[in-house]
Amino acid sequence: MRDLDETTITDEVLQAISPTPDARVRDVSEALVRHLHAFVREIEPTQAEWEFGIDFLTRVGQMCSNVRQEFILLSDTLGVSMLVDAINHRKPEGATETTVFGPFFVEQRPELPLGANMSTGVDGVPMFVSGTVCDVSGRPLAGATIDSWHSDDEGFYDVQRRENLKMRARFRADDRGRFWFWSVRPKFYPIPDDGPVGEMLAAQGRHPYRPEHVHFMIAAEGQETLVTHVFIEGDPYLASDVVFGVKNSLITNYRECPPGLAPDGSEMTVPYLSLEYDFVLSPEPRP
Repeated sequence: MRDLDETTITDEVLQAISPTPDARVRDVSEALVRHLHAFVREIEPTQAEWEFGIDFLTRVGQMCSNVRQEFILLSDTLGVSMLVDAINHRKPEGATETTVFGPFFVEQRPELPLGANMSTGVDGVPMFVSGTVCDVSGRPLAGATIDSWHSDDEGFYDVQRRENLKMRARFRADDRGRFWFWSVRPKFYPIPDDGPVGEMLAAQGRHPYRPEHVHFMIAAEGQETLVTHVFIEGDPYLASDVVFGVKNSLITNYRECPPGLAPDGSEMTVPYLSLEYDFVLSPEPRP
């Protein structure tokens, strides 16, 4: 039998993996072993620390359910989700940048006509959202679908409150690529931090907050589907988003509007905010 030690064990494991028939599985497995072993050599964990790490990952798994994915939170808070997103969405110049999908999207969102209010019955400052969708050449994308969702003015999503779906809907751009709808202003909020990921953040001296934002998922024929957020200038957590999702090109600001005639012809009796953003989709990647 071989006398394996800390200097020889890695090569032995790599040799055991080398016959893996699927090339991609082999490459991923070998890279995992090399980097994981290098991590252990650098940290030199005690046996107790290694057992704590195993227990931490076990508790992450135990925290997962059909309404919560603690492993996604772990990936998000370690910056891995944004790294994977960046690798998979290398955009051409001029295209709107992507960011993380987030855990609060649901397939059962309603489809509403342009100009509808997707926050009916929800308290908050009225928000008029408008913009355009075009391709990188500037051609308007008529009929593009615009999915949008966001939190309420206390930082909660409808699914967190176990309520009927609100503050989320799908709209379709008009023949000039324009869209507009009403909602209420969202607020910054903490990610769920009552589990092991929250313990990790506390140990690292980090807060659990995401800055104020509105989610968008925009699709059109022949274009790559865009998943992104629009962030608001001046938010206290813009520079320290716990999931590292903020990009400068996605930051904008509200226009404060007095009561009166709104851009869509609605008569507003109270002040409201206008959020305007134009989206540019990149061509669908060739197979």
